[in-house]
Amino acid sequence: MIKISENRNLPLIGDKAPAFSAQTTKGPVNFPDDYKGKWVVLFSHPADYTPVCTTEFVAFAKRYNQFKSMNVELLGLSIDQIYSHIKWEEWIAENLKVEIPFPIIADNTGKIATLYGMLHQEAKGTQAVRAVFIIDPESVVRAILYYPMSVGRNIDEILRLVKALQISDKENVALPANWPNNELIGNKAIIPPPNNTDEAKKRLNMFNGYDWWFCYREIGE
Repeated sequence: MIKISENRNLPLIGDKAPAFSAQTTKGPVNFPDDYKGKWVVLFSHPADYTPVCTTEFVAFAKRYNQFKSMNVELLGLSIDQIYSHIKWEEWIAENLKVEIPFPIIADNTGKIATLYGMLHQEAKGTQAVRAVFIIDPESVVRAILYYPMSVGRNIDEILRLVKALQISDKENVALPANWPNNELIGNKAIIPPPNNTDEAKKRLNMFNGYDWWFCYREIGE
């Protein structure tokens, strides 16, 4: 059984994503060098030929063009041999009529899964949990999501999260709960809080808001 040391320093939000080289279903990859200038969604799954994982891969594949249009590359991983990945892809194509267009890492030693903290006590043997790392074009970890073995991921939420991070970076704003369908401000963005009292006094004259600390605007203004 592969286990993570309790003292291991695992990547956190804001850290540089750990580098690795690996064999995938699309050939060898060197991360992050091969992905410079791209956003990356690196995600692990417990094993090939499992029902929940199959539904997730189909969902990722059907949204692949949406990710690509946002300058996002998908990179899957499980602790399986490359031959298992290839045969599983064939099964999905033959039986579910869906092609898997993105690489799947063959991490049969568990080295990369351990590096990213994708192995938890809940996982049995060498199964990786459902971890998602969203990594920006500067190879910085921007978001981390963990799902239990028994529940599949919401791929639309991952799309939403990447889009929100990109807008936040570009516009220097924060995005509210359930964006773009927030109950209080709809699809608008939240203005960063003021840095001094003078700015606070002017805030409501400059933007719409509930108070000087809770102002918002249209994206793109």
